[in-house]
Amino acid sequence: MTDYILGIDGGGTSCRAAVADPHGVILGRGKSGAANILTDPNNAIISITEAAKAAYRDAGFDETGVTGASAFLGLAGTNVGDLTRYVHDRLPFRHTDIDSDGLIALQGAIGDEDGAVAILGTGSIYMGRKNNVVRYIGGWGFTVGDLGGGARVGHALLQEALLAHDGVIPRSGVTDAVLDEFKHDPRGIVEFARLSKPGDFGRYAPLVFDHARQGDPQAIAIVKAGAASVNASLDAIMALAGAPRLCLLGGLAPLYPEWLSERHRSILVEAEADALTGAVALAANRYRQRTGAAA
Repeated sequence: MTDYILGIDGGGTSCRAAVADPHGVILGRGKSGAANILTDPNNAIISITEAAKAAYRDAGFDETGVTGASAFLGLAGTNVGDLTRYVHDRLPFRHTDIDSDGLIALQGAIGDEDGAVAILGTGSIYMGRKNNVVRYIGGWGFTVGDLGGGARVGHALLQEALLAHDGVIPRSGVTDAVLDEFKHDPRGIVEFARLSKPGDFGRYAPLVFDHARQGDPQAIAIVKAGAASVNASLDAIMALAGAPRLCLLGGLAPLYPEWLSERHRSILVEAEADALTGAVALAANRYRQRTGAAA
């Protein structure tokens, strides 16, 4: 009987899985629904299992074979230990390793070498590896962290729009764009903010960067504040990891470089691969450690 490994990337909107041979050669891929263990652990278990079965079917295997697989999962919400154990104990795989979604992104982006990664999406988290030791900064969520992330940038724009409406600050193209959307009724902005999740605020971030590129003073101020937070966190992760190279990931990765310090821009590199590829590589590493198999 052939042993197979599974790499799984569990995100807040979808879960991706890849089945591979013990050397990490991908044989099939699958996808399912959301798999954030912090917001809905039971649904995450279902999504993870379905994505794994879909990968097996894609490879031409019997989906029931997932029970014999060695899986490595990168999931959001793993800093809540009890939830991680809860999910771990209810998954169908023969061997299950769970770590953060950041770790698989780091592995995919820079492989086994030293370096640092900043994931700048709705939130923000920073990771660096030096001599096989991985350090983390940030990733604490919108309420008390994620400075420089899309949700924070979008939230700041809504604040500025209300200040502009009240005449506290000058109006500009970007604040007018928000006020126009809400028909210049500030109560609509307040109600939207009251009901919104981080991703809802985050959808305004590209608008801010677009107007900043066009010279809008209010947009520039918001982006510069976000970039200052990102630069500070990058300085901190570089000090911890001594990283010789930096990779930016996430939806804001293409938008931030021109606003960052030259010391960071000068060491930017393109990602070698995606997070799912990183999960497969880590699954292969753990399989070799467990079995003593050759690389």
